[in-house]
Amino acid sequence: MLIDLQFHSTYSDGFLTPNELASFLKQQGIKVASLTDHNTVGGLSQFRDACKKKKIKAINGMELYVTYQKKKMNMLWYNFDEDDIELHKTLRNSHVRRRGSVRRILEKLVEKGFKLNIDKTLDKYIRYVPINYIVGDIWAVPDNRAKIRKELNKKIIREDDIIHAYFKNFEIGKLGETYISLGKIMKLREKAGGQIILNHPGKHSRIREDLWEDFKKAGVDGVEILSPHHSVGAIMYIQDLAAKFDFIETGGSDFHRHEGGNSLIQNYSQYFRINSKYLRKVDEIIG
Repeated sequence: MLIDLQFHSTYSDGFLTPNELASFLKQQGIKVASLTDHNTVGGLSQFRDACKKKKIKAINGMELYVTYQKKKMNMLWYNFDEDDIELHKTLRNSHVRRRGSVRRILEKLVEKGFKLNIDKTLDKYIRYVPINYIVGDIWAVPDNRAKIRKELNKKIIREDDIIHAYFKNFEIGKLGETYISLGKIMKLREKAGGQIILNHPGKHSRIREDLWEDFKKAGVDGVEILSPHHSVGAIMYIQDLAAKFDFIETGGSDFHRHEGGNSLIQNYSQYFRINSKYLRKVDEIIG
């Protein structure tokens, strides 16, 4: 059975609405899916309703930026109570902190000559403030485009070029994500329920047996194995460790957008599939 347990919508840093995502997933033959927007549950209700019409089983999901013993990583949370009050308070706090971090960098960019109405820009994002959308807002202003082309001196300028030049620049400010401690997440999970999954560990070199033993003791339930971020070698290693620690195994595309333009490969569905039969214990999440 084809599944996809990690992708993003316009409620965080994706470019398709929850309705559009449900239609796209239906085209790919996906039977079970989880919308995992960053630090927000805002799109879950709309996605669930859209999936019901498409006969896709929707699983509550969310991607969180997490700290554990000074280490930073991503975790996925499934099947939680999306109405839990303490969960909403924690997420709202993360949104406020994120907004403040983005504002500080935008203020420095304006000081350096960029044209941008900061308040108007930030007011468009009432939950998680996505850096890729902010880059789009900056690029939309002709004077800003001319300034970026001159300063970067590159013929083709991609989104990542702008992010690295202006949002990961120590002279301007290095924008980080808004992290929540793993201990806090586990405390919230005691009431809100669900499963906590280590997300695409091969992307950030979190394939360390000693660290995974700590995660197991802390209450982490599983690990994402099948991901476009993983090499075949990483998948095999993660699979062995997941069996050793009796972890649930999951898979997700991390889909954000169609590439557009003249690119021959437009999205992950042209080269990547997730079949639940290769994921041990995944039924604990998808039912």
